[in-house]
Amino acid sequence: MFILPLLTYAIVASFTPGPNNIISMTNARSYGFRATMRFIGGVAAGCLIIMLLSSYFNLAMYQYIPKIRSVMNMIGFLYMIYLAVKIMRSRPQGDADDKAGGFNSFTFGLIFQFMNPKVILYGITAVSTFVMPIATTHVQLLLFSLLLTIVGISANMTWALCGSLFQNLLSRYERTFNLLMGLLLIYSAFSIYAANG
Repeated sequence: MFILPLLTYAIVASFTPGPNNIISMTNARSYGFRATMRFIGGVAAGCLIIMLLSSYFNLAMYQYIPKIRSVMNMIGFLYMIYLAVKIMRSRPQGDADDKAGGFNSFTFGLIFQFMNPKVILYGITAVSTFVMPIATTHVQLLLFSLLLTIVGISANMTWALCGSLFQNLLSRYERTFNLLMGLLLIYSAFSIYAANG
């Protein structure tokens, strides 16, 4: 049955380090798990939209992807590098005004999904490889889109929980943590770009 390979792919793709996971962990360390739900909610909404678009426009997208893939890859790559630099240069979180915005908002989480090559490629690959051969109705496409989104959000929440649980430890080594998260994001940017460039 196709569901086991789909779930295996979705879990591996979702739980590995990537922009959403790293930002979720960083936000939870800085603002706490509960406040990070704003960002994760935006990620969920954006991810679901991308999964639905991947489901309904999969064939049409394949006609255009070869023409725009390199541009999409470059924009996503540069934006991930920008985020990594911002994370590495961020200062200790003590200012209440800083906690109101930035990367920890529903809007940022939603919009970021449309620039996040990992989510876009996750949707296109999962849908084209595992969903399209077996899903033919609107209900099936919606259910598979929800399933892929739920697996992705589970990964974000797991990374955020780790950031929240180890908040004191991570705060003690904040500069080192920010540097490590930034470097992981740079590594993620380069691996995604190399795999799909």
